[in-house]
Amino acid sequence: MKLPKDATPLWRFLYVIATLVRWIFLRLRVEGRENVPEQGGCIYAINHTMGPDYVIVGYASPRQVYYMAKSELFTWNPLLTWLITAAGAFPVRRGQGDTQAIEQAVKMVRSGKVVGMFPEGTRSRTGKLQRGKTGVARIAMMAQAPIVPVILINSELVLRDLFRLKPRPRVTVRFGKPIDPTGDVNNPEDVRRLTTQVMLAMAEMLPPERRGYYADPAAVMAEEMKLDNGEAGR
Repeated sequence: MKLPKDATPLWRFLYVIATLVRWIFLRLRVEGRENVPEQGGCIYAINHTMGPDYVIVGYASPRQVYYMAKSELFTWNPLLTWLITAAGAFPVRRGQGDTQAIEQAVKMVRSGKVVGMFPEGTRSRTGKLQRGKTGVARIAMMAQAPIVPVILINSELVLRDLFRLKPRPRVTVRFGKPIDPTGDVNNPEDVRRLTTQVMLAMAEMLPPERRGYYADPAAVMAEEMKLDNGEAGR
């Protein structure tokens, strides 16, 4: 593992610390790092488990990842606000269609950064993939930047088993091939179509028992076709 490219000093410092202590928490396997564009902006579409997904993907990535973080984190403590801001995070108000956060994400991608997002919108308590929301597709279409599917397997075991005297879990991170955005961002059907394409790519990288909503691609496509444009655009 090498230090992420074009990373901030704080990110590099945290990377070194993570390298020193990771053996306490997990055994890490990383696949597909060569699929991440070496330069230019892109978006990571990451499945969201009950584990420390932000940290693990950030460590596994060959480039620094900038995350949206829930706005509450920026109001708890000035030191925490400084720390997460310096690490590249920016606030988003979940469930409120935060236009400012989307515009900020588009701006960061256009400037050549990697933005990490969780298209499911919330953590999966079962570890199974949930139906994706359209934010990742919208940002990619607005920024005209590729989407890299990223999946984690067993991330949820890292903290759960930390004090149970169990063997360290083997966690896998997989980076898939980039998906270029197509279609009109103002067309809800195009946005939903790209969202489904990304989520199916993520599902293919997961074991069958973790594919959840996307376990049967044909059934997913049939279900999506039934949805009216209002629901499909959410």
